[in-house]
Amino acid sequence: MKSKRHMKILELIKAYDINTQEGLLEHLRSNGFDVTQATVSRDIKELKLQKTLSDNGKYKYTAASKSPSSLTENFNTLFSASVLSVDYAENMIVIKTVSGMAQGVCAAMDAVEINGVLGTIAGDDTIFIVARDGGSAVEISSQLKKQI
Repeated sequence: MKSKRHMKILELIKAYDINTQEGLLEHLRSNGFDVTQATVSRDIKELKLQKTLSDNGKYKYTAASKSPSSLTENFNTLFSASVLSVDYAENMIVIKTVSGMAQGVCAAMDAVEINGVLGTIAGDDTIFIVARDGGSAVEISSQLKKQI
């Protein structure tokens, strides 16, 4: 549950200019997370969120910038611990994960920006990827299978 909440927090601060813990708490509750202010405070610390100046001149929460190598390392760890299978057909790739982990793995995958991936969609235990072409799907699938 914590990892889902953390992924939702990262999604929310990317989509909205949230500048207070109360604001984040309200967004989480409206998205079905029953949390307290103390939990939100701990999440902010664990995610190492920081306040940065937005385009409108107000401060908002943002994720700490990470180096590409740490993003890749985090993705590899999450992927190997959560993914059950990878398969493809034409230019589409389907990844099956442990229940509840698809969105987290998908968000991590989006962060590392895999070449040849046009887009991703995640459910509860399935990730759907559209590759640029069939050759890209074969190559991406092959690389991802090595990480299971």
